[in-house]
Amino acid sequence: MKTAELLNYTRDQWVAGSGQRAAIASAIDGSLVATTGSGGIDFGAMLVHARNVGGPALRKLTFHDRARIIKGRGLAILSAKEELYALNIATGATRKDGWIDIEGGAGTLLSFSSKGRRELPDAHVLLDGDLEPLSKGGSFVGQHIYTPLQGAAVHINAFNFPVWGMLEKLAPTLLAGMPAIVKPASSTAYLCEAAFRIMIDTGLLPDGAVQLIVGGVGDLFDHLIGQDVVSFTGSATTALKLKSHPVVLRESVKFVAEQDSLNASLLGPDAAPGTPEFDLFVTEVVTEMTVKAGQKCTAIRRAMAPAAHLDALEAAIAARLASVAGDMGALVSTSQRDDVRGQINKLTAAGARIVSGDPAAHVGPDGGAYMQPILLRADDPWAADAVHDVEAFGPVATIMPYRDLADAIALANRGMGSLALSLFTNDPAAARDFIQGASAFHGRMLVINRDNAAESTGHGSPLPVLVHGGPGRAGGSEEMGGVRGVKHYMQRTAIQSTPAMIAAIAQQYIPGGPKRFVNGHPFRKHMRELHIGDTLRTAARTVSIADIEHFAGFTGDNFYAHMDEEAAKASPIFAGRVAHGYLILSFAAGLFVDPDPGPVLANTGLENLRFLTPLYPGDSMRVELTVRSKALKTDDTGVVRWAVEIFNQKDELVATYDLLTENLP
Repeated sequence: MKTAELLNYTRDQWVAGSGQRAAIASAIDGSLVATTGSGGIDFGAMLVHARNVGGPALRKLTFHDRARIIKGRGLAILSAKEELYALNIATGATRKDGWIDIEGGAGTLLSFSSKGRRELPDAHVLLDGDLEPLSKGGSFVGQHIYTPLQGAAVHINAFNFPVWGMLEKLAPTLLAGMPAIVKPASSTAYLCEAAFRIMIDTGLLPDGAVQLIVGGVGDLFDHLIGQDVVSFTGSATTALKLKSHPVVLRESVKFVAEQDSLNASLLGPDAAPGTPEFDLFVTEVVTEMTVKAGQKCTAIRRAMAPAAHLDALEAAIAARLASVAGDMGALVSTSQRDDVRGQINKLTAAGARIVSGDPAAHVGPDGGAYMQPILLRADDPWAADAVHDVEAFGPVATIMPYRDLADAIALANRGMGSLALSLFTNDPAAARDFIQGASAFHGRMLVINRDNAAESTGHGSPLPVLVHGGPGRAGGSEEMGGVRGVKHYMQRTAIQSTPAMIAAIAQQYIPGGPKRFVNGHPFRKHMRELHIGDTLRTAARTVSIADIEHFAGFTGDNFYAHMDEEAAKASPIFAGRVAHGYLILSFAAGLFVDPDPGPVLANTGLENLRFLTPLYPGDSMRVELTVRSKALKTDDTGVVRWAVEIFNQKDELVATYDLLTENLP
């Protein structure tokens, strides 16, 4: 492989760092892969450029604009994946390992793009929760909103996933509308830089939206301000050092940390040898030990089983390791391998013993960072404290017994906070008790059994739609989680004003906001022709006792409030028989639906339904149908959210809900 001189991307230019450059060796044979350095870079100017150029450019775009940019970057990574796979080999990772990193990273971008277009408005402000009434007359209301922070996000990433680690942070950051400065770990920076170049070459990103540092960060932290965010993945020691930086403390810089994690996996009390759950557990432990050579922040470090099954578990895991160990890649470097060996020594000194593998065995080519997977056993896990405190970040796991479910919960929580925990059981009661007892200590928990194993993504796979992070030792922060991850790069603000003012700020209709009553039916318009606040006011329809009885007979809904006058009057909420709620919805549709084929393709659902005032026989009802928001779903279709308000003849609100329709753009 040709030696690469890695470049920094600062203020929209590729720049070589000056001075002495660090050498990066191949994990396969120790040969030189790349040199890197960031000497001479003006880090303060990078932050200013991000805030003054990248931030304003991103904030001019709507959530949907930014989502489309993210999609384009994901597709670009996929189209150039073979170039990245060629570099992936030097990190020690197999192609299967690289798939998680490269295609998994691209998939994360695509997932966030999809979530952004489906769940966020085509606007610049994100509403948080419902409108809060603050006055009797309704002219003074409150609304929480999210807007992008006006600083820069500094992303400091770990060596083990140089592509996914970068992209899983960039996706929510850019979707939020915040520029980012990416700092990869040096040992695999060549793969990160290659993926970064692919994204820059798309031409989709505004100037200043992303920058790259392929070396030390120098005095970068000295220039942080309160609008900046630091998102860090790595060791707890480094996280503590960075979180304690005087500027971070003085400026209250938001710090997102994903750090050390002694993740556990448990064999349920019911999962005896011979059950599907026992076999699944063995497979999962071995997988987590060998994928990426165990260099995953979510990998299983502590495997717990009922004491009676520990011997059988040891034999089964050891046998499976013997059959798959040859398929495992190398650690990222010989120094990382030496560190893992040192951590294993700490575990054995504390009372754990090696039952499979030899840490000192020579494996693979000379100069490479290969080692055998190592299985340890701690027969007294309460005495061997190191198994709950020391993380060997490589192909290493320790099996240990538990007495009963309460003991298992206590042992799992002894790790003082983890990113992921899995439980293999087919007993719902055991799962319920375990989750209730342990969930406060773990960021993500999987319950795996014979019914879901085939479709499960497994113990160690963070997913874009679920939060990635954990309490305590794991850092106390969250990443991803769909829209939840986007909000880490935004400020929540409480707005107090009139409904009309808040509707203007939010760029979407809210109850009490201004309406623009239109001529012609809005269902006859393409989505681009609709405007927020466009409203159709329908004619009124009187609901008769015959309508109510026909609906009851036709549907079989003979609830007393609709069919028994005396019983209805005797209730504390009705003055007599009332119309069915679903009759009201059906009649409402009859009042506002335009029947002809046109830009509205389908009704795809309704949300937030509330029945507010009973509708009695002889009352009339009318509908006001208002465009609340609209969003492109694909290039060919979009979704319009309509506010449906049903009034009686006294102009009292009978019912409200949001109607979703799929429309031609």
